[in-house]
Amino acid sequence: MTQQPFQLQHETYLNSPIWEKLNDELVVGFTTKNGGISCGDFHSLNLGLHVLDKPENVVLNRRRLADELNSPLENWICADQVHDSSIYKVSQSDRGKGILDYESAIRATDGLYTQEENLMLALCYADCVPLYFYEHEKKLIGTAHAGWKGTVKDIGGKMIQTWIKDEEADAASIYAIIGPSIGPCCYVVDDYVIEKVNQVIRTTDALPYHEVSAGQYSLDLKQLNKQLLIHAGVKEDRILTSSLCTSCESSKFFSHRRDSGSTGRMFSFIGLTRRRKQL
Repeated sequence: MTQQPFQLQHETYLNSPIWEKLNDELVVGFTTKNGGISCGDFHSLNLGLHVLDKPENVVLNRRRLADELNSPLENWICADQVHDSSIYKVSQSDRGKGILDYESAIRATDGLYTQEENLMLALCYADCVPLYFYEHEKKLIGTAHAGWKGTVKDIGGKMIQTWIKDEEADAASIYAIIGPSIGPCCYVVDDYVIEKVNQVIRTTDALPYHEVSAGQYSLDLKQLNKQLLIHAGVKEDRILTSSLCTSCESSKFFSHRRDSGSTGRMFSFIGLTRRRKQL
């Protein structure tokens, strides 16, 4: 049986006991749709400020999550995600960006990483693939948002390349998690997307898609991201992949595709902190 990277810790989030054993200061997880105060299409733990929910509800939801993790909300950082592959190194000067208002978020960025403690990196999702990264020796942590556009632009590989080039990390020492996202069971795309996929896979790779009808393909974005991480030098046995599908798991997750675009957002989050409470 495949080892699952995330377990439901609380109604509001899943955490990763496997990674937390690597470093007891590591806090890593993915939120659910439950345990918040938002209503209607955003019921109930919507964490996205860029959807048509009341901003005050979103901030209260974010504060509720931060309190549950014993991680002050003022230490969190969010990005303005644009389905691209830009990577940004976060420092203490970025504390609070994008947390209380969308306008202050780190602009046009889909990947965040840091080496500093007491910062919580967070990105928003409603089907796209959350990627998580950890390297012990250099004390590097990161997260990236990989929709199909970010995936074919190899945002995961760019995170690895950035750590190698700018942080002198060894790709073989990097751990990665591919988190809950829409699965091939629910994700059908057209020829245009598949043409982009074919440009980044290798002839030795198993195809991450299959045709379900003329010009329509079931695409496994998790598999594709794993292949690209391996191409970037990450060891296969250091990559964990969640089997959870955000579209299938309607009681746990928001899903942009399942909910026809009118839905909330979950967070991926990762940080190193000495102030977390015992779980």
